[in-house]
Amino acid sequence: MTDYYELLGVSREASDIELKKAFRQLAMKYHPDRNQGEKASEEKFKDINEAYSCLSDPAKRAHYDRYGTANGAGAGQSPFGAGAGFGDIFDDIFGDFFGGLGGQRGKRPARGNDLRYDLSINLVEAVFGTEKMIEFPRWDDCTECRGSGSEPGKDPEVCTSCKGTGQVRFQQGFFSVAKTCGRCSGEGRVITSPCKACHSKGKTKKQKSMHVKFPAGVDTGSRMKLHGEGEPGMHGGPRGDLYIILHVEDHPVFTRDGTEIICEMPVTFPQSALGAEIEVPTLDGTAKLKIPPGTPSGKIFYLKGKGAPHIGSSLRGNQVVRIVIDVPKKLTPRQKEILEEFAAISGDEVSKGFKHKLKDLFSGAEH
Repeated sequence: MTDYYELLGVSREASDIELKKAFRQLAMKYHPDRNQGEKASEEKFKDINEAYSCLSDPAKRAHYDRYGTANGAGAGQSPFGAGAGFGDIFDDIFGDFFGGLGGQRGKRPARGNDLRYDLSINLVEAVFGTEKMIEFPRWDDCTECRGSGSEPGKDPEVCTSCKGTGQVRFQQGFFSVAKTCGRCSGEGRVITSPCKACHSKGKTKKQKSMHVKFPAGVDTGSRMKLHGEGEPGMHGGPRGDLYIILHVEDHPVFTRDGTEIICEMPVTFPQSALGAEIEVPTLDGTAKLKIPPGTPSGKIFYLKGKGAPHIGSSLRGNQVVRIVIDVPKKLTPRQKEILEEFAAISGDEVSKGFKHKLKDLFSGAEH
């Protein structure tokens, strides 16, 4: 007869925890469901169950240590007879392996579902922060039955199939297997008088309204988490969370790049050639900007502190002003006359400058 301690791979001084750990590892390894059709594994599985059944019982272990036998649970006898409690052992050891046996295990508190709300705001609201009223549908406990699913004053009845345990057991070979009760779906109770308001669900969908503050500096893709504003949990579990995802609408004048606010500022040719002081739009109103004589189209200027802040900071980035020379599409006769005169006076000064650059370029290439 194989020594039970050797079979489980533990010493004779092994604690209950060590025994249980050793049994769990071996049972997982040799379980018939993992080794279908392997007779040796099936026999090994029976042997380790026999050993654990004996050593996990204090009285049987003491008898075994003294006499070397399992107190009547030796060869040829089932180690899972009266008092062995194999059903409890099976539930405890193989709960993880089978993903839980349903029933009362399934009635553990479960966290509610998270919710997502997509919200559009404009650029000014994103830069300076805003407060919005949002409204969204979510499941809540029924106010009529207070989540029980039964008509007020009529509690659910104990399930007669599982006697309130949520599980029914059946024998499969030498195993006592438990599965979720089909009548009560593992709840242990049956609703005989369904609540008319929620149709026995215990929950109804309602519109939830709330004010939400958004800090300065948010941008498209910014996410705000509101703890506990999701859907209710099961069996007393906590609510899920609400996630608000922001989308910043396009602005007709400004674009944004991080903390920089960018705009294109059209100026006339005389303003760019002679220099001028112009008014530039900003998110705070208008600001004066001096452009020097000879400012070309595409020239960049910066307005300090007129951009967007980082979230949680009062410091703002800059506004980027890109100068664009506005060429008129229609000219009055007088404007045309003045420009023709200007062109005549200028001669081909512009083309001369460009020709010199080309000459330098190609003369350098020849060398």
